[in-house]
Amino acid sequence: MNKLLSEVPFFANLSEENLEIITKHAIRRSFPKNATIINEGDQTDSLYVVEKGKAKAFLTDRSGREIVLGIIPEGSYFGEIALLDREPRSANVMTLEPSTFLIISHNDFQQCLKDNIEIAMNMLSALTERIRDLTGSIKSLALSNVYRRIVNTLLKMAVEKDGKLMIEDKLTQQDIANMVGSSREMVNKIFHDLIEGGYVSTKNKQITIHKKLPSGW
Repeated sequence: MNKLLSEVPFFANLSEENLEIITKHAIRRSFPKNATIINEGDQTDSLYVVEKGKAKAFLTDRSGREIVLGIIPEGSYFGEIALLDREPRSANVMTLEPSTFLIISHNDFQQCLKDNIEIAMNMLSALTERIRDLTGSIKSLALSNVYRRIVNTLLKMAVEKDGKLMIEDKLTQQDIANMVGSSREMVNKIFHDLIEGGYVSTKNKQITIHKKLPSGW
């Protein structure tokens, strides 16, 4: 557990002794696929670290349309804002596969902050990085066309494997549409053109990028 927590930005570079303090307060819980962990508006205030599995953060409008804010992979975390302000949750979180989380409550975390200034400084740095990411996402949504938003999303999620860029998350076209704020039909059209051009291929809902994606049409 110490190794996992040491990879979370809040707890990076902490001594083993300080990591042990955090670990002592963490509770481990497991959830099945498609389990709702947090509902928007919930009055909960814990930090969740993904020990195993994967989740997504998303919003829904009145018609039920879903907008995916991000995929939360193993080793990442969510719920950090409520640790500070204890306001209602600002998004929904649902598991995408059977998952296990380490959960740290607001009260326990506040005590750790009081005892360890390093945690407070790490938290400020991690929150600053999140703000920069969100600013970039808002800029992309506001200024880019659908094609560019899809390209940016693919490149952000891709990892190098066997000399190729791959998106290991199994994404449907509807998932991508939800991420970029578009329709599934538009995503389908753009993917058809990318596949026909030899830029990407899909297999078992996994996407491989074969060559540099064109900058725009």
